[in-house]
Amino acid sequence: MRSPISSASVYASCLDAVLQVATAQGVDRQTLLRDAGIDQNALVLPGQRMLVSDFFTLYKLAEQRTGNPDLGLEVGRVIYFLGLNLQLYMTTICRNLREYLNVIPSALNLRGDLGTVSMQSEGEFVRLDWHPLDPGTRSWRCLSDEMLVASALIVDSICSLPVPVLAAQFSYPRPASVEKLETLFGPDLRFDCEVSCLYFERASLRYPLIALDYDLGMEFSAAPQSLFESPSPFLRDIRTAMRRVLPSGGLTIDSLSRDMNISRRTLQRRLTAHDSSFKQLLQELRMELADRYLADSRLGITEIAFLLGYSDQASFSNAFKLWRGCSPSDYRSHR
Repeated sequence: MRSPISSASVYASCLDAVLQVATAQGVDRQTLLRDAGIDQNALVLPGQRMLVSDFFTLYKLAEQRTGNPDLGLEVGRVIYFLGLNLQLYMTTICRNLREYLNVIPSALNLRGDLGTVSMQSEGEFVRLDWHPLDPGTRSWRCLSDEMLVASALIVDSICSLPVPVLAAQFSYPRPASVEKLETLFGPDLRFDCEVSCLYFERASLRYPLIALDYDLGMEFSAAPQSLFESPSPFLRDIRTAMRRVLPSGGLTIDSLSRDMNISRRTLQRRLTAHDSSFKQLLQELRMELADRYLADSRLGITEIAFLLGYSDQASFSNAFKLWRGCSPSDYRSHR
C-alpha cells in the first residue's frame, strides 16, 4: 500500500506505536524492522520523519505477524497515551469541547501526512470524519480503527461530563468479529460507508473541559502571572485569546477578532491605542511560551511547535533560531 505522494512522511512515534503493540503480542521487534527495511536507529528521535510508505509496510507486516484484525484499535490506544501530556496542556487552553474539536485538524500534523479530520453537524449530532490522504487506504481497517479509537478516547477523557460515541461508521467491510468494536464504540456500527466517522451528541460541544490538578511544572505554572498580567486588561485578554487560538494553526487578526467577538477594525484600533500590533504581540507570546514549554521535558519539540501554531517542527525551529540564536533542542539542553 503505497502513498501517491512519494515525499509524504510521518513521525517516528507513529512507527513506535505499531512496534509497541506488535512486540507486546510476541513479534520480535528487530526482525520486524529488518523485514520492513527500516533502520532502528532512525527511530531513536520521536521527531524524526519517516516515509509513509515505510510506515505502511511496517503496519502491514505487524498485522500479518500478529494475526490480530483488531491491531489498529490497540495502536490507537497507544497513540492516545503517547499524546496524553499534550492533552493535559490543551485543557489549560481550550474552554470547551467545541474549541478542542476545532484544534483536532491541526493536531493531526503531529502524526504526519496521513490524512485530515473534519467536524460536521447533523441535527442533534456532531460527526467527526476521517479522510486519509492516500485514497488507497480508505478501506484499510487498521488506519481507520486507529484514528477513530484515539479520537474517541481523547474526547471522552478531557470533558467534565462523559461523551460516549453514539454511532460509528467504517469505510471497510464488516469484519468477522465486531466484539471489540462494540466495546469501544457501542452497538450502533455501520460498515462499507463512504467515510469512517464517529457520532457524538451535539450538546456535548458545550461541555467544559476538566480542570485538572496536574503538575505542569513550576515554569509553566508561573506563566499566567508573567505572560498574562498586564497594566491593560485589554492586552491581557488579547494574549489569553491568542494562546487559546494558537494551536488551531494559522492564527490571524481576523480569526482572533472572531474569537473575541469584535470587529477587525475595532481590534486594530485598540491595539494602535495601546502602542502595539497583532504581529508584535504574536511574536512576543510565542517567544515567552516557547521558553516555558521547553522547560517541561515531557513535551516534545513537535508538540511545542503545535501548541505555538506552527505547521511543523522545522518552521518552529527556524523561528526560534531567529529569536535565541540556537535550535530549540540546544536551548533546552543548556537550560
